[in-house]
Amino acid sequence: MGIEDNNMRNGRGLSDQWADSMVVRPRTTERSITVHKKLVLGFAISILTLIVVTAIAVLLSVRFEECAGESSSRGGNGSNAKFNGSRDGNGNHKDEEAQPWRHLRLPTSLRPRHYDLRLSVYMDNFTFSGEVNIEFECVNSTKFIVLHTDRLEVEKVAVYSDNKKPGVMRIHRQFHYPGNQVYVIALHRELKPMRTYKVNITFDAQIESELLGFFRSSYMLQGERRYMAVTQFSPTHARKAFPCFDEPIYKATFRVSLRHDASYLSLSNMPVEASISDDDGWVTNHFSRTPRMSTYYLAWAVCNFTYREVTTDSGVVIRLYARPNAIQSGAGDYALHITKRLLQFYEDYFKVKYSLPKLDLLAVPKHPYAAMENWGLSVFVEQKILLDPEVSSFSYQMELTMVVVHEICHQWFGDLVTPVWWEDVWLKEGFAHFFEYVGTDFLFPKWNMEKQRFLTDVLHEVMLLDGLASSHPISQEVYDATDIDRVFDWIAYKKGAALIRMLANVMGQQVFQRGLNVSHLSVSFFLSLSLYCNEGKDINIKEVMDCWTLQMGYPVVTISKNYSLDHSVTITQEHFVYDREARFRDPDLFNRSLQWQIPLTLALGNSTYKSSEVILWISNKTETHKVGRMDDDMWLLGNINQTGYFRVNYDLHNWRLLIGQLMTNAEIISVGNRAGLIDDVFNLARAGYLPQNVPLQIICYLPQEREFLPWHAASRSLYQLDKLLDRTEDYSLFSDFVLKQVASKYHKMGWPLALTEGSIIQASYQTEELQREVIMLACSFGNKHCHRQAVSLISDWISSNKNRIPPNVRDIVYCTGVSLMDEDVWEFIWMKFHSTTAISEKKVLLEALTCSDNGFLLNRLLNLSLSSDLVPDQDVIDVIIHVGRNPHGRHLAWRYFREKWDILNSRYGEALFMTSKLISGVTEFLNTETELNELKEFIQISGGGAGPALARAVEIVEANVRWHSLYERQIFQWLRKSPNG
Repeated sequence: MGIEDNNMRNGRGLSDQWADSMVVRPRTTERSITVHKKLVLGFAISILTLIVVTAIAVLLSVRFEECAGESSSRGGNGSNAKFNGSRDGNGNHKDEEAQPWRHLRLPTSLRPRHYDLRLSVYMDNFTFSGEVNIEFECVNSTKFIVLHTDRLEVEKVAVYSDNKKPGVMRIHRQFHYPGNQVYVIALHRELKPMRTYKVNITFDAQIESELLGFFRSSYMLQGERRYMAVTQFSPTHARKAFPCFDEPIYKATFRVSLRHDASYLSLSNMPVEASISDDDGWVTNHFSRTPRMSTYYLAWAVCNFTYREVTTDSGVVIRLYARPNAIQSGAGDYALHITKRLLQFYEDYFKVKYSLPKLDLLAVPKHPYAAMENWGLSVFVEQKILLDPEVSSFSYQMELTMVVVHEICHQWFGDLVTPVWWEDVWLKEGFAHFFEYVGTDFLFPKWNMEKQRFLTDVLHEVMLLDGLASSHPISQEVYDATDIDRVFDWIAYKKGAALIRMLANVMGQQVFQRGLNVSHLSVSFFLSLSLYCNEGKDINIKEVMDCWTLQMGYPVVTISKNYSLDHSVTITQEHFVYDREARFRDPDLFNRSLQWQIPLTLALGNSTYKSSEVILWISNKTETHKVGRMDDDMWLLGNINQTGYFRVNYDLHNWRLLIGQLMTNAEIISVGNRAGLIDDVFNLARAGYLPQNVPLQIICYLPQEREFLPWHAASRSLYQLDKLLDRTEDYSLFSDFVLKQVASKYHKMGWPLALTEGSIIQASYQTEELQREVIMLACSFGNKHCHRQAVSLISDWISSNKNRIPPNVRDIVYCTGVSLMDEDVWEFIWMKFHSTTAISEKKVLLEALTCSDNGFLLNRLLNLSLSSDLVPDQDVIDVIIHVGRNPHGRHLAWRYFREKWDILNSRYGEALFMTSKLISGVTEFLNTETELNELKEFIQISGGGAGPALARAVEIVEANVRWHSLYERQIFQWLRKSPNG
């Protein structure tokens, strides 16, 4: 969703000396000169002075170019210069004009209208040459054309006037300024406002092996390695493929032509308009003109793929391109089928037709992200779009489905409507993430994703991050180039989705949908919703949402019963943080006294009854409300179905009543609230709001729990506790306690039947997922029967060479078998990893290899993953993280990460999420003083790259160390005394 921004920032004021030196003053010739000795002398002195001044100016300009960067320089790490001012037409244009290449943002003087881009792609040596004609409009007078380029070798530049007096304009000089990844063209004459011009640039570049810009990938087909090339431009990498105005606000139309060997095919955002074959065996594909769009949604690919296609009722052609053997096996059919249904769903939901004549889905062997929603050419890594029903688990199918739903949503929220700058990226990503669940519910209503899995997979997960003192507001100002990467994090995606879900529930789903239709996906989104919502409710949506989007974190709402005759409750709110001591260490951050407008839903109940919910708007630190008659045995329950983005705490008596209710008749409380109570109580205890025994008491009801979601919430919380305790002397007390809660459900549910033919889509998926969750807990915490069953299934596979292991539990069985059995089993899994062609199976096998308790094998895997092409690039980070999750490999992964940081950071540093995911994955299990000191030492030595991720890692490890000193003893004391322990 685009947000109109009338106060966008540009560069700070700089000296005008360089701009002045660029002025070419018109020479005048005197018709008659009176000769006089003094005049001649004065004239001679003037000439001499002019020569000296000119010489100094030339020297200064040469010196400047040395500082700015030689024209042959390419690349750059971005500028750290702060910027201020305005991006509208009333900004300080003179200030911007001084040295516009020094600013983070492009100058506002020019506005692109159209690009004609012609590329010749040489797959034999992985290079390409290009020519781009950019038609642009001059908004403010300027002598400078500043374009983004990165790693491009510019060959020729020409600028043309497109007005009444067309012609070539003289260029005074041109140079790269790598600090901001721009190419500067300085003209002799000013460009005039309200006129159009064209710049023509020819250039050469490499098809890179890294996963950004225009990069190459490879795959094996019938024993032969084949290559393909594809683009990834978001957020700031179109400049690696062609000179452009590479900011989202500068929308333009594009016409792309790709010339390449005729043995390849090429794709772009639009259909091929004309294809011309040359006598030399090459072909040139000319693609239709695109709608206006941002540069980072432009895309193309050159490959040897084949495709399958379907056509929607409205005539949109959908094709899925992939490796020929994947297409032949039908691995893309599932994604193709759901995409057709999703286009119709979104057209109906948003009341806006899909804008292009076609939509291509491209499955590539390697990619930095799960997928990229390029308009008309969405690119997916193979693991997120190819499905083999015979070997893929339900969880794999569900994840694939949600990735496709997310990317198709972006064809509206993102492609059609684009934020003008990166500060509001959360809105488009939050919407797409929310609609992963809404769209999946449309496809498979029985999965009930929005009301259930959203809680554990989005809400609970992001609240872990957002409860850190190092968190940040969801809407962040972007000051320098590194900030652009920072805004693409799980706060943007998952918190954005959680806030939109809260808003939809406050408004009511139908009102929310109609509000979207009324706003027509407009840039004034919250204002439109406010106006629409106010037709039936007195709510200022913008005012409410501002306190959630402009403040970091979230509140914990504490509800305390006043045990008196007036039946009132006291409700307080405060900023929830795991490190409650942070408010004393950083008073500037926490003295702002953050407050929220909280839509608190509330219900009363007892062993046989639950009242209907009421909604209270909490806007003060402390409020008192009457909520109906309350007897001593009645409990209060807040945040019904966990639609709100906050935690709820109660007085201890109310917690005891709720635990008693769960033990006797849990189903009076909804499934969502049962999961929410578990997540809240574990996290409140971890942050010191509750005694440590309360979360352990609450999960004692699990043997009676029949639904998947509370079990899933419990397992996530138990694994968080497990990683703190798994290296302690008394760990068996904890693992035995968990196994006691799991045992009866495990024996009752048993194992799934051996693999049978047919689709993996099951109506009883909730039962299958519960069975899988219980088996995973049993095997992870050491249930002997579970271990024997896993070993038996692996042994049968090895002896018969036929894999009968049910897909839904293969990851559990493989990991358990590798950890318990000998080195031959590891080698067997390694061999199967290389021989299988099923993408989902490949990933499960690779992760199983990290489960070994053999340090030599784990080290071998780590070294092979980074130093060979045996492991796909996007999976290297997962290998290191999974080795770190293994208690036997934790120290190996931590050491390997530090030793290989420079290589890892250079390979993945520019890719969004990659380094932060790696840093989080290898550090979240560290929990000793020694490991904390090693982390701090590493940050000092490494120079502090990936700053926010490392700061977050330090906070988490400090919290782990602090938890041990404060709470470990309490946990084990209760476990020794508890009848369930």
